[in-house]
Amino acid sequence: MAKKTAPTVIGVLTTPTPPTWWAANRHKVLLGAGLAVGFWLGTHASDAAPQPATTPRPAHTTPAEPSVQPLPTTSR
Repeated sequence: MAKKTAPTVIGVLTTPTPPTWWAANRHKVLLGAGLAVGFWLGTHASDAAPQPATTPRPAHTTPAEPSVQPLPTTSR
C-alpha cells in the first residue's frame, strides 16, 4: 500500500485589520464640510449689486393727463 503524503500549505487566511477612524468616517466628515462651505457660499457670495432701500412711492392725488385727445362729438 502507498503512503499518503500530507497536503502542502499554500496560504493562511487571516481576518483583516479593522479600518482606522478616518477610513471609516471620512465620507461623513467631507459631506459635513461640503455642506457647510456650500451654505456659506450660497448666503455670502452674490454677484448682484446691493439694492438701495425701497421706500413707498407717493400715491397720485390727481388723475394723470390723458395721452390721447378725445374725438370731438357731433350733435345731430
